[in-house]
Amino acid sequence: MAKLKKGYIQIYTGDGKGKTTAALGLALRAAGFGLKVFIAQFIKGMQYSEIKALKKYSDNISVKQYGRGCFIMREPEKEDYSAAKNGFDEIKKIIKDGLYDIVILDEINIAVQLKLINIMDLIEIMENKPENIELILTGRGADEEIIKRADLVTEMREIKHYYRAGVLARTGIER
Repeated sequence: MAKLKKGYIQIYTGDGKGKTTAALGLALRAAGFGLKVFIAQFIKGMQYSEIKALKKYSDNISVKQYGRGCFIMREPEKEDYSAAKNGFDEIKKIIKDGLYDIVILDEINIAVQLKLINIMDLIEIMENKPENIELILTGRGADEEIIKRADLVTEMREIKHYYRAGVLARTGIER
């Protein structure tokens, strides 16, 4: 079985499209090499197309959602905080156990912004992760303290998007 010798911390952030897509592409590449990937989706709780597709790679890629649905248009409720905290506690154990080569925390930056996850808890994971685990963090608005501790940071910047012309999220492309 393939293993990473050294795992780094990567961040995909910014207001442009493609953060989760980049992380999923990395997961697919890793699975093709035989690496084990765990994808934790914070905030998200709906069955997106990528969830359906990744089930085909369940030998190498596991996905779990720790959200009750995307609540961008409303304030988080008590249940949202509980779901995020329970998920984060599970992630700490997953990272500590070292059963996965890559751990993707999708939308974790937004979870931190909304105070669903304490930034110091995320920093602790970043600073104490096992040497051979690659940690990927996605979501808009990565905090500067998180960015400082990463090895690779990519900012997706929107230059033009058809959403501004009234095109809604399309199944198979944006969801």
